[in-house]
Amino acid sequence: MTALLFREGAYLRDCESCVVGVDERGILLDRTVFYPQGGGQPGDSGTLRFADGRSIAIADTRKGDGVDEVLHIPAPGALLPAVGDTVTAAIDWDRRYRLMRMHTCLHLLCSIVPGAVTGGQVSDGRGRLDFDIPGSSLDKEAIASRLNALIAAGHPVEPRWITDEELAAKPELVRTMSVKPPSGMGRVRLMEIAGIDLQPCGGTHVRNTAEIGPVAVTKIENKGKQNRRVILAFAE
Repeated sequence: MTALLFREGAYLRDCESCVVGVDERGILLDRTVFYPQGGGQPGDSGTLRFADGRSIAIADTRKGDGVDEVLHIPAPGALLPAVGDTVTAAIDWDRRYRLMRMHTCLHLLCSIVPGAVTGGQVSDGRGRLDFDIPGSSLDKEAIASRLNALIAAGHPVEPRWITDEELAAKPELVRTMSVKPPSGMGRVRLMEIAGIDLQPCGGTHVRNTAEIGPVAVTKIENKGKQNRRVILAFAE
């Protein structure tokens, strides 16, 4: 298992770690600030730095086979560490922060558009959600106006945890049809935008909606009989 420091501290940019495994799949650390790809959010990139100035470029981060196992995938041709080495794991913060802003914005979008979420993706500077809305026509300008009003209002964003049993008793908290929240570990992490959105999510988010900045609804697409895709991008 890897201690997932990003889970409670999304603003942590680096940490000191010990290498506990290296193979063809990637590098395992005992603790990390790197978020592994999941829930529609890309994995982090960054570097592993040695005290002597050497560094390993990390191109991607993925989940391993075990519970809370995180694989740091080195760039092609990068040197590999040895088990027992101490490194400073540092994410590409500018990219991560853009992903955090967009991921939080997609939670706001959930609160505006009715219907279950059938898919979604967070990208660098862009994002999308697909909604199960049979025969419904969505208005780009109206959605953008409501989104930017919620962003500018500066609503706090905080994680909290509930038990598996509490989630089972409140199935309405689960908005996604394509991805079910993990269960069986005793508790589930929720992201709450006070009074606006509350749902299971393991990704990284900003602390306040004002950090998102202005956004635009660039396109609304029909992706099937009852599937509507809303695509967002940062306006600045």
